[in-house]
Amino acid sequence: MIARKFRLMKSEMKQNKHALVLMAPYFLIFLVFTVIPVLMSVVLSFTYFNMLQFPRWIGWSNYAHLFVQDDVFLIALKNTFLFAFITGPISYIACFLFAWLINELPPKLRAVLTLVLYAPSIAGNTYLIWQTLFSSDSYGYMNAFLIKWGFILEPIQWLQDPKYMLPILMVVQLWLSLGTSFLAFIAGLQNVDRTLYEAGAIDGIRNRWQELWFITLPAMRPQLMFGAVIQITSAFAVAEISIYMIGFPSVDYAAHTIVTHLIDYGTIRFQMGYASAIATILFAIMMGTNLITQKFLRKVGE
Repeated sequence: MIARKFRLMKSEMKQNKHALVLMAPYFLIFLVFTVIPVLMSVVLSFTYFNMLQFPRWIGWSNYAHLFVQDDVFLIALKNTFLFAFITGPISYIACFLFAWLINELPPKLRAVLTLVLYAPSIAGNTYLIWQTLFSSDSYGYMNAFLIKWGFILEPIQWLQDPKYMLPILMVVQLWLSLGTSFLAFIAGLQNVDRTLYEAGAIDGIRNRWQELWFITLPAMRPQLMFGAVIQITSAFAVAEISIYMIGFPSVDYAAHTIVTHLIDYGTIRFQMGYASAIATILFAIMMGTNLITQKFLRKVGE
């Protein structure tokens, strides 16, 4: 059985040898700069490595320390899961809904609105806008509005109070979420074969929701999967907005995430073995979430 599969694979490789030759440079780059570093990180996670001495094998000690003794990591784990499970699905659905609505507009208006919605995800000074909005003094737009209308008597420390930090970061992340996934969904909607809708009308599809579920979404499975990967990655790998808006570290670690914990040990303390263990756990979480998402996406259109 194995020999037969091997012969079939060898036959297919001969038939597609030209395509394989063209794809070889990409696979080589992917292997060198992605696969090998990931494998090295997994191996280093079982060592003590401080960048000065040769890595020393310590087995599962890094992982045991993470889950048993590192209270800050547990806070970061909780914050990351809470952040991802709220912003991930909402941003994913929002990307598709905006793409679906914009796709129905005339081409020129569609191009303008696509640029307007996509712009925040590539702008470099977006944090300044939100920092001004949630400034802790009475000149901050949010405090000024609430004081003027009598909702509060004194300014709220939005970016210093632990109970406000994570919700604010979630709002900012949702505002920035119309990025690559949004563009992929628009491209997918543009490429759906229009004759499928005509065939669906003949087969009994009577409204737009049935068209969406039985035709549009199944025809967009590659884009849906790509968008899911992007949104899952951005939701679990949040760190930049926390560092720029809240500071590093945040008060009571209220905005601490797995990636900020990784940055702490990897780029500040240079405990690379411990940082590799954190990165491996994050990688495993992302992979597991992606596999679950794939199972859900396979049911689209059923």
